[in-house]
Amino acid sequence: MDSTRVDKWLWSVRAYATRTAASDGCQGGHVRVNGTPAKPSTTVKIGDRVVVKGHGNERILEVVRVIDKRVGAPVAAECFVDHSPPPPPPDMSAPLLTRDRATGRPTKKDRRQIDRFRRG
Repeated sequence: MDSTRVDKWLWSVRAYATRTAASDGCQGGHVRVNGTPAKPSTTVKIGDRVVVKGHGNERILEVVRVIDKRVGAPVAAECFVDHSPPPPPPDMSAPLLTRDRATGRPTKKDRRQIDRFRRG
């Protein structure tokens, strides 16, 4: 097999739990193949770089073997090379948002600041 759909490949190598989730990730703009946004039907072949964004991190995967059926985890790990940067050390993470208990309900300004903080 020379190439396959990116949503099938992502599901096969266990980047997403279901093929529907892989398709939704592609349609939502969270998947890029060789630097361009990928539709679920975009083909991947050996040597392509697939960038998957999700859960606050970014995974950079290089296709080593093309598969379109879900396989066991050890076999799936052999199908790509992970070029993802290491996660930041725990002390470098953002502090948790805490408010004093006696301050009452957040104002509109406070809610906007909280939303901005959550989005990153």
